[in-house]
Amino acid sequence: MVIAGLTTLSIAMFAWATTPSVPDFSQYSEAKDRKRVFFQYFKPLIEQHNQSMREVRVRLKVWYKNRNNLSWYAHTQTKKLAKEYGIKKFNVNDEAHWQTLLRRVDIVPTSLALAQAAVESAWGTSRFAREVHNYFGHWCFSKDCGLVPRNRDPGANHEAKGFDSPEDAVASYVHNLNTHRAYRTFRDIRARLRKEGKPVNGMALAGGLTKYSARGDDYIKELRAFMKQNSLLQYDNLGIRK
Repeated sequence: MVIAGLTTLSIAMFAWATTPSVPDFSQYSEAKDRKRVFFQYFKPLIEQHNQSMREVRVRLKVWYKNRNNLSWYAHTQTKKLAKEYGIKKFNVNDEAHWQTLLRRVDIVPTSLALAQAAVESAWGTSRFAREVHNYFGHWCFSKDCGLVPRNRDPGANHEAKGFDSPEDAVASYVHNLNTHRAYRTFRDIRARLRKEGKPVNGMALAGGLTKYSARGDDYIKELRAFMKQNSLLQYDNLGIRK
């Protein structure tokens, strides 16, 4: 299970379009039908969020380029963005701060997000997915923040984090990977791909998620096999070198 995310994006730049109601994935007895409906539902949500991330990233890169002569608006929005992404006391004159922010404001490949959503939620049929829209295995640690696992050890206080919608779950998942210290390797791999001018792809970034699951390397192998078997890597070739 993933360590609980911090917050979802609250900047006005992000806006979700109306999405269809969540299908009852358990009604599909045939695995191929359940897969088809699951991917048809979640792929647009993930891609829409990634598109929003790209737009903010493009604007951020412009501000970075003009960091020595920022307007009041750009300065204010950059500091708000930095706060949202866990950078305290952001200094526009600090190169390290800018580089950290650029490493964090970025997409999660569609292939990887789809694979983790399917694996963590049992194709949307798990209790957590059905009752609190928890599709990515988020834990939280305050009372009544979600659902208590039925097999939770005595004395443990973690719960399956609750979300108002699948869109909120996607946003929290991306934000978690982009900010939590456990996924710094994930962000470093993505930054290296950017620097080398290579596509940001799920197969490579999966290698940075050894701390996402107690299964470690076996979990990574499962995700990579899942992406291959379900031909998900094709969705990572949509103009993502920016």
